[in-house]
Amino acid sequence: MNLSVVIPNYNGAQILGKNLPKILKELEDFGKEYEIIIVDDGSEDNSIEVIKKFPKIKLFLNPKNLGFSSTVDRGVEEASGQLILLLNTDVYPEKGFLGPLVDCFEDEKVFAVGCMDKSIEKEKIVLRGRGIGSWQRGFLVHSRGEVDRTDTLWVSGGSGMFRKSIWVKLGGLNRLFDPFYWEDIDLSYRALKSGFKVLFEPKSIVFHEHEKGVIKKKFSPFDVKVIAYRNQFTFVWTNLTDFDLLIKHILFLPYHMLKAIIGLDGAFYLGFFKALIILPKSLTVRYNNKKLFVKSDKEITQQFS
Repeated sequence: MNLSVVIPNYNGAQILGKNLPKILKELEDFGKEYEIIIVDDGSEDNSIEVIKKFPKIKLFLNPKNLGFSSTVDRGVEEASGQLILLLNTDVYPEKGFLGPLVDCFEDEKVFAVGCMDKSIEKEKIVLRGRGIGSWQRGFLVHSRGEVDRTDTLWVSGGSGMFRKSIWVKLGGLNRLFDPFYWEDIDLSYRALKSGFKVLFEPKSIVFHEHEKGVIKKKFSPFDVKVIAYRNQFTFVWTNLTDFDLLIKHILFLPYHMLKAIIGLDGAFYLGFFKALIILPKSLTVRYNNKKLFVKSDKEITQQFS
């Protein structure tokens, strides 16, 4: 199966110059047909100059800064490969990471496979890549899972491989989550509820230099919290279909609001109101999502409880 590598970029000139040669070498060593697509999301640094130094790369430019979901979706739309490898600019591979990923797709029900993410955090390496979660007090609470199993609740949009035909069927990333957060959890969750498989492959290893990413440079901690809360609500309103869990979500809203007041958490209320503003769009997305769902919410999360 031919492969398309899609890399979204925003002001990543410095890390692109360092990581692209490592990615290209792995692709050449793998020996299969491939293409690399970079979609630049309105960068203000010299990213374009850096990218153009690599003649094999196909470059597409967003007219303005749109966010992660819109940028990745455009890259996938332009891709010709049957398999899509998504890599963030702050991610680079360990030797031999491609083979185990590709092998997983011999099963036609597999939609996505996540990499073992050696996350560099405060000069320490934390093993990530497998996610777990459960419904608690009306929300999906997710966390890092131990990396000794191959099941996962989601595959990261920064280091994972996806089957394009299923991506298209699911409608890709939900652009309501722009500029960032929850979009990859949302896509994986929709895939699982639609009857497809989402896996974690510990033999496919990448390094992730989180602290060199651009989110913390462009957005304040308060803004990040607001976006995360907004998208947490949007995730529930577009995906949750179990009636009893929906009732719990509604009944626990006063609890969460009171907790936010006591904790002086203004970001929670701002995120909630921002989610309300896009509620009509969320309900349209919800209607389309439900057409594909064949599993309940509890069926998806019970294996991680």
